Amino acid sequence: MRLFSMGAGASVAAGMIFMMQVPLLHQASNFVSDLGQLDVPAATPIAWPSVGSAAVVIPSLGVERSYHNSVVSIASLTKLMTAYVTLQKLPLSVGQTGPCLNVNADDVTYFQTIKAEGQSSAAVAVGEHLCEDQLLAGMLVHSAGNFATMLANLSYGGTQNFVAEMNVQARVLGLTGTHYVDVTGIDTGSVSTALDQGLLAARLMQSPVVRAIVDQPAVTLPVAGTLSSFTPYVGQDGVIGVKSGRTDAAGGCDVMAMTFNLAGQSQIAYAVVLGARGGDLLGPAGHEALALERSVIQSRTSVSWPAGTVVGSIGWDDQRVNVVTQRAVSVNAFTAFGGVGARVVVLPENGVVEPGTVVGWLDVGTGAGSRIPVTVARRLTPLTIWQRVA
Repeated sequence: MRLFSMGAGASVAAGMIFMMQVPLLHQASNFVSDLGQLDVPAATPIAWPSVGSAAVVIPSLGVERSYHNSVVSIASLTKLMTAYVTLQKLPLSVGQTGPCLNVNADDVTYFQTIKAEGQSSAAVAVGEHLCEDQLLAGMLVHSAGNFATMLANLSYGGTQNFVAEMNVQARVLGLTGTHYVDVTGIDTGSVSTALDQGLLAARLMQSPVVRAIVDQPAVTLPVAGTLSSFTPYVGQDGVIGVKSGRTDAAGGCDVMAMTFNLAGQSQIAYAVVLGARGGDLLGPAGHEALALERSVIQSRTSVSWPAGTVVGSIGWDDQRVNVVTQRAVSVNAFTAFGGVGARVVVLPENGVVEPGTVVGWLDVGTGAGSRIPVTVARRLTPLTIWQRVA
């Protein structure tokens, strides 16, 4: 009996000694974030216009931002959808003319009427031969309203069916704030939002034909001759179109596309300004759109940190090891859309962790940044019972 008791006592003692030496498998570590070594840029302001509404769209980055995104009259920006519907019905490739028409007496009368009313137009003559590519160029570059009507006649046999299709396409494209009542935008009932127009322009500019047309500072036509673009800043500061418009009701409107480079790739940013006031309306709208584009594009920044950058520590009480980035960090961002945020998430550990083992992630960016794995700088070993009670 005595031997049994002695044996049992020895076993208990040995067990206690063993337990004092092994890690606390159920005692989870805790993580303390420390991003002091990450020099992250702060947010910079966007140059939204002082009046009216505006939007910025960068399709390749998933950026869609708007300011006072009200439903308002859009003047000749209506012709963006006129071009879109035409190309949906009569697809066109670069170098093709598309179907053609012969100008008739009604076309000439209509031109004379809208010219007398002060609307944008391009001179035509009876018997003149005009094709789809020329009509699109005259409408998009010089905003010729009579060309918009001829495109409707060419593709749908008249404006009534054409306008109906414009509204169908607006719904298909998800332009919920957009409705059309004419093909030119002279009617105040043709309305949209800045964001809708940015999204439509981005979709329309997927066409190489449209890209080639709107990037022109002027267009030459058989009877009208050479007509300049009404879109401000085309050919300057990377501006490649797209369309402008003005009426007393709508104010100055401009959809501006500007190219920029990001990580060695050419990208396009779209700025939309609706309801500009002052001067000839087009000038202020173009100026506001350019300032908006610049405030976004010039806010491009890149942040980078080497592998091994400390982002915090993990461990128990005073026994801690640094948590570091497993690889180098390099992120491109636009501070106009907010500061370059950084957040680290580390999972609790209750066992031995060797360097190189991923213990969490560092998220860096402005909503669409990078996820960088983090690890421990040296071996992490949990405390034993003996260490805990010593």
